[in-house]
Amino acid sequence: MNQALINRRTLGVTFTDDGACVRVWAPLAQSVALHLCQQDVTIPLRHDGNYWQTLVSELKPGDTYKFILNGTLERPDPVSLAQPEGVHGPSQAVDTSAFSWTDDDWRNLPLEDYLLYELHTGTFTPEGTFAGIEEQLDYLVELGINAVEIMPVAQFPGTRNWGYDGVCPYAVQNSYGGAEGLHQLVDACHRKGLAVVLDVVYNHMGPEGNYFSDYGPYFTTRYQTPWGHALNFDDDYSDSVRRYFVENVLMWFRDFHIDALRIDAAHAIHDTRETHLLREIKQYVDELMRQTGRQHYLIIESDQNETRFIQSLADQGYGMDAQWNDEFHHALRVTAGGERKGYYADYNGIQHLAKSYKDAYVYDGAYMPRRARIVGKSTAGHAGRQFVVFSQNHDHIGNRMLGDRPSQSVSFEMQKLMAGAVMSSPYLPMLFMGEEWGELNPFQYFVSHSDPALIEAVRQGRKREFAAFQGGLIEAPDAQDEQTFMRSKLLWSRLSQEPHQTLFRYYQTLLALRKQSSLRHPDRESVAVVVDDVRKTLILFRQHAQPLSANSQAGSETVVCLMNFSKEPQSMTLPSNDRSWQKLFDSAEPQWRGPVAAPASVAGCESVTVQSESILIYTNK
Repeated sequence: MNQALINRRTLGVTFTDDGACVRVWAPLAQSVALHLCQQDVTIPLRHDGNYWQTLVSELKPGDTYKFILNGTLERPDPVSLAQPEGVHGPSQAVDTSAFSWTDDDWRNLPLEDYLLYELHTGTFTPEGTFAGIEEQLDYLVELGINAVEIMPVAQFPGTRNWGYDGVCPYAVQNSYGGAEGLHQLVDACHRKGLAVVLDVVYNHMGPEGNYFSDYGPYFTTRYQTPWGHALNFDDDYSDSVRRYFVENVLMWFRDFHIDALRIDAAHAIHDTRETHLLREIKQYVDELMRQTGRQHYLIIESDQNETRFIQSLADQGYGMDAQWNDEFHHALRVTAGGERKGYYADYNGIQHLAKSYKDAYVYDGAYMPRRARIVGKSTAGHAGRQFVVFSQNHDHIGNRMLGDRPSQSVSFEMQKLMAGAVMSSPYLPMLFMGEEWGELNPFQYFVSHSDPALIEAVRQGRKREFAAFQGGLIEAPDAQDEQTFMRSKLLWSRLSQEPHQTLFRYYQTLLALRKQSSLRHPDRESVAVVVDDVRKTLILFRQHAQPLSANSQAGSETVVCLMNFSKEPQSMTLPSNDRSWQKLFDSAEPQWRGPVAAPASVAGCESVTVQSESILIYTNK
């Protein structure tokens, strides 16, 4: 382990008392020079192994610069922290140590307590900036979430993008507010008691402004990904590519005080070396935490149902703390009446939802028809806190042709039931921005490229992807059109309208219940599920042992969640109990615009009517 990486960033431009240290990896270059734009001065860098470096007094924070490769090729810094003129312009020197933090007393939350809220900076507020998010932090606290998950902010072309087309992994998008804006937002979140999760992309680079190959073999032809050649994590010269991304992880945690990273499409990180990149990252993060005393988490997205990602280092895994569980989402959407096309075709609805409540993965060593092979591993021994579940996220809305949300396809009652299904799970729940008030605006795919050929390629690709949609009578929205982006912004005025205001209060109550009852503990070992496929009902049993305290006796609380996904009221029987079951929550109550409230107390072995498309929760506490 390179200890120098723990304490400070070693790549790009960093500042010391002696001046600016400049270091760039260009192993195949014949010469590398630093061009200072304001001064119009060019300074040659000396060759040191595979790196080129120098120490200069002329470069100050805020100055812009470029590298000149082989005497003629001008390029931005691949480790740039700021691109004030976009991905094709000069880089700007940033001193991350200059920010005055006020979060010395902040302590990251235990992972099992995370209540996540995913948002996209550009569409979350009218301003589309970090400052805009900061203005809404009191709202998020009022809602009841405690962890803000921000979609990628690495510099991308133009001002409109989901963030997965980033080409400057160290630079914070200038139109969002840059590094200074992100520093201020994270500091403000911590003052409000909110953890910050940042989405990062280590499996590919975007197409426009991608100058990495001019510097060196950042990519390998060994593997093909949906985005082209894979990043070079195991071929010749891969040591320095791996170091590039390890340093990126450490920078977000150390220099920006980010609490957790969500690593996009980890299954697309191709690495056959003895120590996988993710495992190496975890080893460095563990050492960083040991030295700083701060807690950080690594959360991945993966569609392989492969537990080695979340297996501990001691058990020869990669040591990731948690993963998104798309299979829960797929099973829930089908159960709620969603289509069974594409990746939903492998899910039968309520039986698979029941399995996901128990086993997290639906396919855990079973044959998946769409892939025509055995998929997944057993999750035995993996805690509920290792899985993040949701009824919607950016992918499963935005990758639909029209970007339509569940609020546009299911009833108000079903929206409430889906929220209850997520909140009552033995996993970490996540909301997608606007879900909590039933936002009707879509979240569509949008870009703002400058290359006409690339713009047309995106348009034609979207047309081909959705050619069969409604017989081709409706075309996919033009991702380049600014109106596609504007349509995707949240309409905050809906919060003062019905039924959106009621739904917001409903989510507030659910989140509070999650914090205050045994639902808080993501303990999947005690979960039991009873399903009636014909009546489309599901009974979820959650139990948690109560430790002995000065104010209470030791014991256990059982929470029973009765879910009716059918369009008719259903009679469901509560289990035997020494005392009556007390109602904790009822989505069918009139206060939630439901038809009728269920009894506040029900004896064991007695039946209760669960209204159509509703959830009813009782406790024996």
